[in-house]
Amino acid sequence: MNETATFDRDRNSAATHPKFLSVWDIQAYYGESYIVQGVSFDIHEGEILALLGRNGAGKTSTLRTIARLDNPALRHGEIWLDHKPLHKMKAHEAASNGIALVPEDRRIIPGLTVEENLQLAQIAPPVGWSLERIYGLFPRLKERRKQEGVTLSGGEQQMLAIARALARDIKVLLLDEPYEGLAPVIVQEIAKTLNIIRDQGITTIIVEQNAVAALKLADRAVILDTGSVVYDGSAQEVLEDEALRQRYLAI
Repeated sequence: MNETATFDRDRNSAATHPKFLSVWDIQAYYGESYIVQGVSFDIHEGEILALLGRNGAGKTSTLRTIARLDNPALRHGEIWLDHKPLHKMKAHEAASNGIALVPEDRRIIPGLTVEENLQLAQIAPPVGWSLERIYGLFPRLKERRKQEGVTLSGGEQQMLAIARALARDIKVLLLDEPYEGLAPVIVQEIAKTLNIIRDQGITTIIVEQNAVAALKLADRAVILDTGSVVYDGSAQEVLEDEALRQRYLAI
């Protein structure tokens, strides 16, 4: 088992031998509140990583730091994507280099149809999937393409949020609580979609309170506890280790 109280790794690895996405000792703050406390992990191209932990463990803050949003503020550490230093970029630069964050509230734009939400995402380069390709993956969105996006069901809105990310030329998809409030049958449908996206070579990090569903989808898992990594290893191992789940996930 890869559980450890203090996650240790080669402190030069991010700069000298980066994986597809390498996060090295990132430390981030909301004001003076120390939220992300030295988080490190690597992820290979096309992997799905479940980023798990109890409420307040720092999961969403880690996603936001990778996406280079201003809050929390990164004060130490490095983030490399395909040999490019994300830690030196602003949010719009990270997005242009292939990072896409789908936030918990989905951010569907009121007053715009499904298709207009997708077209808006394609206004500025780099443009990703065509509408035809998106509708091939999400036939339900095609059926509702003239419907105002905010009037969709919760599951359909989540599909639209993911589709809008794919409308850009992305390399890494960051998903914050994509299953929240959704029926189990819709969760399964979205999981199947994420597997198809993985087959297209897109790397995914999923933060999800439904840890079992996330672990069944993921190749690997990283567990955070009070802002630090306490486990980095196989998702299947977490599913099979009841003591580990009870200790850090309460499941």
